[in-house]
Amino acid sequence: MTMTNPSHRLIRYLCTAVRKAHLAPASTKSDVLYNRLSALGKTGGSAIDTLNQYFSEGYYARKYQLDSCIWQLRKFGKATHALQVMEWMQMRNIKFHPTDHAKFLDLVSKVKGISAAENYFNGLPESSKEKSTYGALLNCYCREKLTDKAQTLFEKMDKLRFVSSLAFNNLMSLYMRRGMPEAVIPLVQEMKNRNIPLSVHTYNIWMTSYSQMNDIEGVERVFEEMNVNNGEEQYNWTAYSNLAAAYVKAGHKEKAESALKKLEAETREMGQRCDREPFHYLISLYAGTSNLVEVHRIWKNLKSSFRVTINVSTLIMVQSLSRLDDIEGFKKIFQEWESNCSSYDIRIAKAAMLLYVKHGLIREAEDVFDNIMKRCKGPFYVHCKPLILYYLDKKQVDLALRRLEAAMSEVKDNEWHEIYEDVNRFVMEYFKKERDVNGAEKCCKILKRVKPLGSEAYKLLLETYVASSKTAPEMRHRIINDGIEISVELEELLGRVCPG
Repeated sequence: MTMTNPSHRLIRYLCTAVRKAHLAPASTKSDVLYNRLSALGKTGGSAIDTLNQYFSEGYYARKYQLDSCIWQLRKFGKATHALQVMEWMQMRNIKFHPTDHAKFLDLVSKVKGISAAENYFNGLPESSKEKSTYGALLNCYCREKLTDKAQTLFEKMDKLRFVSSLAFNNLMSLYMRRGMPEAVIPLVQEMKNRNIPLSVHTYNIWMTSYSQMNDIEGVERVFEEMNVNNGEEQYNWTAYSNLAAAYVKAGHKEKAESALKKLEAETREMGQRCDREPFHYLISLYAGTSNLVEVHRIWKNLKSSFRVTINVSTLIMVQSLSRLDDIEGFKKIFQEWESNCSSYDIRIAKAAMLLYVKHGLIREAEDVFDNIMKRCKGPFYVHCKPLILYYLDKKQVDLALRRLEAAMSEVKDNEWHEIYEDVNRFVMEYFKKERDVNGAEKCCKILKRVKPLGSEAYKLLLETYVASSKTAPEMRHRIINDGIEISVELEELLGRVCPG
């Protein structure tokens, strides 16, 4: 039996697709592919399997269409699936240009780590190691705050004459992430010395560095320089956004709102080219000025400007309303989202949990948590923690433990350690403080259903017995049975809890 070469199968699919091309518009087929790839975050599965299935059905996609899917997946934070699309392209021997290698390197760094990205870069042919691939690796180093590696690579790029405003911007962003805003100013001066034009992004980082140093006059000087050098028509909305953010941070409410009005005017001039992002900044920054009326007005404008309200927009809005304690406005928007959302965003639900618990709206918080358990995968502890702490604060121990038990469901081994430490830090410490042996024992019983107790949990349990002046003759046997080595500290506690 003759085996069919995968490349031949792909060609046959492409030929079949050409014959079927008259049956549906190209845009429809592109939508079908992206919609399938985008849905993987909810349905699970691999982009590679999805692409294979797509082609087996007689559809086809050119490289530029695949690139478009990759761009959209990256935009919405779906790096794993974007990487899988590129891996599929590699398996089909689709030619990569240096810019494709740069995208691939960036995705590898996000999905598999910086070491994998370095290995990929080192394995590239010298012809592909050019400005974009070096720049992508530099961006990875800066994103991961690897200062020494970033500086070394920058120096090498400089020798190769690959340094541009983008490389300088990456270094500036690194220093901002490291809490070193003062290091931005010499880099700007170096760009000027080399006659490298300052981009809008450069000016924005420079402005933000002065804001972080609480130098509002410095922010204004940079903004004015931007005006002189580029002309006001060259501003984009991010400049006004950064200026407004600096004023908000400095407490200059009137100046902030003036900058926000200019941001709005710039957004209106953008017309159909406008993305949702300016609206998001307007909502957040008006919330920073405590102007609830303007927050709701911008939200209304956003909804009327776009056919679909995406989860990120809703998240920005509910977070802003939460900051302003607008409970009624929050409830209305949250309930509307919860009833109509096609994809349940846990971040929005978590914002609701926090606000409801903060204001003692426990029935509403319970309803949100019940929906989280129905519509999301575990573990649920981090989402239920505000409720557990609320019940403990109100000394409603049984309710706290009931929610803890529900929240511990579906905990996997790789998630156990962090959750276990958190339960010890907040829940077990509570029982120790309250000298509540029964509560501590019930908590340990819940934890033990997932995994044997560790030495820290037993230490807190023993300390709870000591605090309550109670004994537990069987405790030494329990600890040994769980395979825990009895330390000097545990031995001392056991001597007080298991006398004789």
